[in-house]
Amino acid sequence: MKVMVRNTPKGLEVYVPKKDLEELVVEREHDAIWGGWVKLANGWRLQMPAYDAPPSLPATIEARKLAEAED
Repeated sequence: MKVMVRNTPKGLEVYVPKKDLEELVVEREHDAIWGGWVKLANGWRLQMPAYDAPPSLPATIEARKLAEAED
């Protein structure tokens, strides 16, 4: 799915246009968000693409929603 990643005063934020959803990144697999998963404030986990040279923010990228783990 296409998402927009941007820096805000509160931290990294992901906007999903088709869902009209804006959520902060609350957890991530790596220090940089590229090439691993990120967890959003609403509980979604997104697999972020890997880049040799990370794009400058804000950036529109193709991310994949990961299945939510059952607790």
